[in-house]
Amino acid sequence: MTERAATAALSCHNRSMDSDSTPVPNEFDVSVRDALPEPLRGIESPFEDVPEPEELESGSGPDSDPSLEFRRTLGMFATGVTVITTLAGDQMHGMTANAFMSVSLKPPLILISVDRRAKMNGLLREGARYGVSVLEEHQTALSDRFAGRSGEDGPEPRFEIVHETPLVEGALAHLVARVVRSYWGGDHSLFLGQVEYVRYGEGTPLLFHGGRYERVVRELRIFSELPPELLDPLIASGTERAFENGELLMERGEPGVTLYLLTEGTVRVERPGRTVRMEAGELVGEIEILDPGQGRLASVVAEGPVRAIAVAQDDVRAALEAQPTAAWALLGVLASRFREGA
Repeated sequence: MTERAATAALSCHNRSMDSDSTPVPNEFDVSVRDALPEPLRGIESPFEDVPEPEELESGSGPDSDPSLEFRRTLGMFATGVTVITTLAGDQMHGMTANAFMSVSLKPPLILISVDRRAKMNGLLREGARYGVSVLEEHQTALSDRFAGRSGEDGPEPRFEIVHETPLVEGALAHLVARVVRSYWGGDHSLFLGQVEYVRYGEGTPLLFHGGRYERVVRELRIFSELPPELLDPLIASGTERAFENGELLMERGEPGVTLYLLTEGTVRVERPGRTVRMEAGELVGEIEILDPGQGRLASVVAEGPVRAIAVAQDDVRAALEAQPTAAWALLGVLASRFREGA
């Protein structure tokens, strides 16, 4: 086994459940049973025959679009985020995918689903290897890049080669698998792989739910004091933001229209004559949110890298109006903060 770090040009493809009329690829007409390892031979698959299409019923009413409802329903299943990679000649190819699952421990088998329109679909076949890199919570930019939503900023992704397969550096976990069986999956192809290499590290996974990235929010300080009926809608309506060392989250005197839920790092809160520090699990800017027209009472500066969930004033009010009793928990947070500052 050889390993090396490398950068590479990427072939990026967006995740999609939209279908087209592309015929079933020829690779599915090839029997690979004889190429399977001994424990897998003789296994019959229920996917050999393509099923007849049936009408999809939606529980949202006759005026709803069943295809759209299907997509939204699947989005309610929270998953991790992976980057699938393979090597074709000297070219590395990768795509973001959350359609990944474990299949068997003995033998070790995994399964990925690939859009038939993606270039990756044409590169994978029996005997080919693919890598699975499970992304860590701070790798949203990498996920966007491999999904074809790359921005101007962000470092070039780096890879290491294991079993002639590229793996994304810095990922939470890695697997390398060799394709032992391919299946027709409608507008997607299913690739069953026997795992040849595994590795995992410490960290928190990046999550995907309802068409957006989500984070594991740990029960830290203030977060643990807020009831789920208030905390959950605040997190769901917020937008994740990242701040560099020395960057302002808010400036004294500016309109207080945003509440921040700190999820990582430390900030310095500068008030006239006093400076305090706040860490992950804290709320910042909640007093101004509750007082319309109130300017910021302090400047808040990032000390090192900081990540936070920004929640608009209207969303905070909506959450409180939906659960009036939850407002007492927020008042309790404010009261405890005043006591600490006394």
